[in-house]
Amino acid sequence: MKKGLWINGEWKMTAEWVEVLAPYSQEVLAQIAMATEQDVKEAIESAQAAAPQMAALTAFQRAEILEHLSTLFAENREEAASIIAMESAKPLKYAYAEIDRTIETYKFAAEEAKRLTGEMIPMDASKNGEGRFAYTIREPIGVVAAITPFNFPQNLVAHKVGPALAAGNTIVLKPATQTALSAHFLARLLAQTNLPAGAFNLVTGQGKLVGDVFLAHPNVKMITFTGSPAVGISLRNRAGLKKVTLELGSNAGVIIDEGVQLERIMDRIVMGAFSNQGQVCISLQRIYVMESMIEEFLTLLNAKIEQLTIGDPMDSQTDLAMMISQAEQQRAYQWIEEAVAEGAQVITGGRIDNHILLPTVLYNVQPQSRVSCEEIFAPVVTVNTVSTIEEAIAAINDSHYGLQAGIFTPSIQTAFQATKALQVGGVLINDVPTYRVDHMPYGGVKESGTGREGIKYALEEMTEMKLVIWNNQ
Repeated sequence: MKKGLWINGEWKMTAEWVEVLAPYSQEVLAQIAMATEQDVKEAIESAQAAAPQMAALTAFQRAEILEHLSTLFAENREEAASIIAMESAKPLKYAYAEIDRTIETYKFAAEEAKRLTGEMIPMDASKNGEGRFAYTIREPIGVVAAITPFNFPQNLVAHKVGPALAAGNTIVLKPATQTALSAHFLARLLAQTNLPAGAFNLVTGQGKLVGDVFLAHPNVKMITFTGSPAVGISLRNRAGLKKVTLELGSNAGVIIDEGVQLERIMDRIVMGAFSNQGQVCISLQRIYVMESMIEEFLTLLNAKIEQLTIGDPMDSQTDLAMMISQAEQQRAYQWIEEAVAEGAQVITGGRIDNHILLPTVLYNVQPQSRVSCEEIFAPVVTVNTVSTIEEAIAAINDSHYGLQAGIFTPSIQTAFQATKALQVGGVLINDVPTYRVDHMPYGGVKESGTGREGIKYALEEMTEMKLVIWNNQ
């Protein structure tokens, strides 16, 4: 089954294709088109040609398109979730949860399309401002180029497509090849709305080729990228005056303070560390536990992990399946072996069984081990003891990442201390850093990226502010 490019409201076939296999079953899912440089230029020019028509839509019309899209996802929830589970090996229960979030994300986009406002400027606050009346308005930026990863093939796409269309922009989407079927499904749904032809374009293929055309083309006004720090930093360094939003990596940490009722938080800990096989930007990767709590913590954690159902992602009971590829599982396994060689202890897991990397807990991990200081993006979590909250905060901050972090504590004073001292984009009190809802400002500091997502905040990134001053004298 060949899947082409979506350009100017029509499917376009290409000369070259790549075969995509289901990670778990290894069955061939589709042949995905490999765009040429000319194909990508054509998609950008299609978006540029549609930009005036898109900008002319009223806020009501933009909202109506996005509401319709949200409704279509709700009506096709089962098919959309099945595609995600097949192409990414995300367990079906989590695939359904992603589609439910996608529905909500496009609803938020529809609502924010109606709230795109400026502000009044009190000109007479200045000595030279008397007799003048001023306000700001937000205008579409034009063509937005979006590059998205495999791990949330509908909802992370929605965080780029939703605000782009809500702002009156046009967009060219380059999804991860492994999960391109979800992007094709989105294109089919958008084709059923009143979105002008060319306002949404889909190109698949080699990431470097597509990214280089996005960077070189003068009509691309903004690049929004979710993926690895190496690629994101390269894009930003070469983007010139284009706007750039980057959602990059993390090795998110959580602190467990004394006095916490551990049995009440274990479900959150296990979800944070192992949902979607740990392939989440804010997956819980590092846990710092006060020394007096460690024995009980490890016992309870081990017991919870033993209750997980591991196997086929298409089974509705499955909690954890295989990672996106055997190669990625092998890489994660090598990092585990390295950590053990450097002194870490395997509490549970630590091996590949029946083609699945088992949920792994490593204890007493050296801070320089890759499982601690890099982003493992796998069902692996490290647990270390600390003697003070200050030591735990310093350990979380000892990272070139800074997306989100969490702390479980019964002390309000300690919680406030953590909110000020943790060097991250978001601090979660009495929760894991893996928590996200789709209208909150989401983004990081350091090598975790620049800019914020969450529809309202992405809209600010995807619009230009214009100042209007009336002289009444």
